[in-house]
Amino acid sequence: MNKAFVREPELEGPGYCPRCGTQGTMVSSGPLDTYIRAEFRQKISDSGSYCGYSRCEVAYFDSFDSVIMLSELKGPLYPYDLDVPICACFGLTYDDVEADVQDGEPHRIRALLDRSKSPQARCGTLAADGTCCLREVQRLYMKLRSSG
Repeated sequence: MNKAFVREPELEGPGYCPRCGTQGTMVSSGPLDTYIRAEFRQKISDSGSYCGYSRCEVAYFDSFDSVIMLSELKGPLYPYDLDVPICACFGLTYDDVEADVQDGEPHRIRALLDRSKSPQARCGTLAADGTCCLREVQRLYMKLRSSG
């Protein structure tokens, strides 16, 4: 076959999960090294994408459709498991956000905002998607607030 008609994988920007079709979040080797069990780490390149769709069994994938399944991780992750902290750096949980909604004031979320600006925030390595959790925490807060 003529190579002019063969589509090369997209190397720029996040890809789409080969299992569920959700657009992934680009990640570097930090989260991959942190969360993938050693015996599966070589299955995926030094950068990839995180699939945050809670009903998908894929955690990470790369532009060559290599996948890391949830079962190949060192442990459970949010949003796949709501008992695991949303914030890998400081341990804020779903229950903490729910408590802020019930209290009528986002005290815990404000404290997280302050702490996220500190040197102890290592989102690029500790967060499963390599990004700060504040966007997800705020989204969850608004969702719970509007449903309650």
